Amino acid sequence: MHEEKHFEGSQLVRDIVIGMSDGLTVPFALAAGLSGAAIVGNNVIVTAGIAEIVAGSIAMGLGGYLAGKTEIDHYKSELQREYFEVDNYPEREKQEVAEIFADYGLSIEHQNLVVDDISKDKDRWVDFMMKFELGLEKPNLNAARNSAAAIGIAYIVGGIIPLSAYFPIFGLSTNAALIYSCIITAISLFVFGYFKTKIIGQPPVFGAFKVLGIGAAAAASAYFIAHLLV
Repeated sequence: MHEEKHFEGSQLVRDIVIGMSDGLTVPFALAAGLSGAAIVGNNVIVTAGIAEIVAGSIAMGLGGYLAGKTEIDHYKSELQREYFEVDNYPEREKQEVAEIFADYGLSIEHQNLVVDDISKDKDRWVDFMMKFELGLEKPNLNAARNSAAAIGIAYIVGGIIPLSAYFPIFGLSTNAALIYSCIITAISLFVFGYFKTKIIGQPPVFGAFKVLGIGAAAAASAYFIAHLLV
């Protein structure tokens, strides 16, 4: 029996990917850059890293909230417009429904039957127009809040990973902490890139190396620039 496999990743998965991607990369680059300066200790790096993680998680969470809120507001605006058009220009709206089915190859006779059936229920009619004319699905009213929380938390989790090697509890020198940070972050980026790419049906190993390369390039750039300027 044939089984169709399609990626149906939820908004939650997308938000976690966004937050984790930046969380692993930005604090890692910051810590590497400060390590390259060679004039600050681990306490300063941890303090700066935590400050960046807090600011970054808030900024990205707020961005996710505004994006979700904009989607909801846009849907409500278009929904009101569709109800107005159905009430005031029903014949034109029926013609638009017929044109949609004409694109699928239905005969005029079948188009008329479907249009007559759909237009009997105004709510169903409007819902059809929202989906098939405008391509809009009804968003979750809690989507903005959930998106902000998921992105912010994922950013914090991702950011703690590269910063953890600098924690005083481990007693590492700045250079040693940088080495361990590179190792654990490289592993995390590779694993994250692997599964992120796998769930969307793309070659996972290629995706893993791609994500790892982006993180490594960002950290290396920050490190060498800081080293040159000091």
